[in-house]
Amino acid sequence: MQHNPIQIVIVDDHPMVIEGLKTLLSDDVRVTVKTHFINGTDTLAFLKNNTVDVILLDVNLPDISGVDMVTKILNLRANVGIIGLSTYSEPSIINQMIKNGVKGYLLKNATADELVNAITQVHQGNFYFGSEVQKILADSVTQESRDLPKLTRREKHVLKLIAEGKTTNTIAEELFISPLTVETHRRNLMQKLEVSNAASLIKIAVEKKLI
Repeated sequence: MQHNPIQIVIVDDHPMVIEGLKTLLSDDVRVTVKTHFINGTDTLAFLKNNTVDVILLDVNLPDISGVDMVTKILNLRANVGIIGLSTYSEPSIINQMIKNGVKGYLLKNATADELVNAITQVHQGNFYFGSEVQKILADSVTQESRDLPKLTRREKHVLKLIAEGKTTNTIAEELFISPLTVETHRRNLMQKLEVSNAASLIKIAVEKKLI
């Protein structure tokens, strides 16, 4: 039984990249390039009146960032599958693209097989991240874990009590230590977490899952 090919839109500000992608995909009957654009504005105008299955989206566009484009595209066409396709291997950019709703992310050195595999997987509602992208994300998680400040058991306890809104004197009474020692712990915590006040201390502790 012959299935309709997956309809693709390519969005990239480099015509040579677009032609290269079209060539890579031209031999596979499962996919067809419906059209292409070199900026975000024209892409969004097209999507207002046209449907498409999968969009290959570059991060670096001349008018709207690829990160913002993900949200704008999904606001217009919630069911479209978006694959980030870029030379950008910065984990923060990849993570932001994922957070905004991309279903896949590949670096531009991906092979034709990997590209088609990503398109078919995303079209089926699955996620697909290239092997290099997976390694980048895994390494970034490892680095983040390594970057977490090392807190002593007592510092963690003090931090938890600060987060509960307890005063220096109350913390001192609960832990059977002097208020001066509590203040020393507080100063050390602020130094380790690189903040200057209690509110920021609590915020960063929550973000880093220290409490």
